[in-house]
Amino acid sequence: MPRFHPLEVTDIRRDTRDSVVVTLQPRDTDADAFEFTQGQYLTFRRDFDGTELRRSYSICAGLDEGCLRVGIKRVDGGAFSTWANEELKVGDVLDVMPPQGRFFTVLEPDKARNYLGFAGGSGITPVLSIVKTVLAREPNSTFTLVYANRQVNSIMFREELEDLKNTYLGRLSIIHILESEGQEIDLFTGRIDAEKMEMLFRLWIDAETVDTAFICGPEPMMLAIAESLRNHGLSDDRIKFELFASSQPGRAKKRAVSQEVGTSANSCEVSVTLDGATRTFQMPKDGTAVLDAALDNDMDAPYSCKAGVCSTCRAKVLEGEVEMEVNHALEDYEVRAGYVLSCQCIPLSDKVVLSYDE
Repeated sequence: MPRFHPLEVTDIRRDTRDSVVVTLQPRDTDADAFEFTQGQYLTFRRDFDGTELRRSYSICAGLDEGCLRVGIKRVDGGAFSTWANEELKVGDVLDVMPPQGRFFTVLEPDKARNYLGFAGGSGITPVLSIVKTVLAREPNSTFTLVYANRQVNSIMFREELEDLKNTYLGRLSIIHILESEGQEIDLFTGRIDAEKMEMLFRLWIDAETVDTAFICGPEPMMLAIAESLRNHGLSDDRIKFELFASSQPGRAKKRAVSQEVGTSANSCEVSVTLDGATRTFQMPKDGTAVLDAALDNDMDAPYSCKAGVCSTCRAKVLEGEVEMEVNHALEDYEVRAGYVLSCQCIPLSDKVVLSYDE
């Protein structure tokens, strides 16, 4: 199970007025643990006035750059992102989990694929890692990127994207859509919604040639894009998405394991296995998540967002019945196999056995 390791900040570069690019260096003994796949993220931990905060930020480096780098955009009221933008300095040491996430496809150098990417704001961060790696490691593949921002000066990695476009002439196409700045072509002004997606497919993008599409950005934009992609013939297994924040439930609620449900008590006996050790405790059946109960019982269970968005807290239910309130991270086949997001995992039976080690 992933644990936190100390990483030194070796470089900080301001990218836009409210975003920084941070380069990190693990200890030699931890180097292998921080090998990553394009599109993955890192989970950070820091204490703020006695309260531990965990935040996830995507790796923006390509696999061939030989470094570990994340982009952090300041969020209004965001303690960690504000601190990173205003106070973090070279030489600081941060607690970081090894890379996680499945926002990628396996690359094959001999294939000629057409990739399509949609990014909104800081959602460009993992997509940038994917773009760099695809272009470098699949020399016959092409990538079309649709990137939405409020205005030109808020575009993260703008110069880097232009450099990539010039380096890989004919293989990388970038469409900038700006919400609050007019452009010569009306299609490229405003928000990405269902109507704009129809126009993009009619005028700029041939859906029939797309092998895989990546989406990362605000939830309403992602939902509209995914629906349009499906309407134009892309199956769900060809649509990859990464969501950092959620305002509504993702996939329908699903019970991970169907077992006989006890009804005689208002509490549940929970056994949790973590790093080979099992601890058993009682918790109320009042809507409390198993993760919260495990943390209350001094277990160092893994988590990051606590919103059902990432998969850091993924575990498997071995006995009993639970229900997830929100699930934006697990595929249906994983849920059918008994996997849950423990931050959203509500006990229904009188006994639940769950393992983080599966």
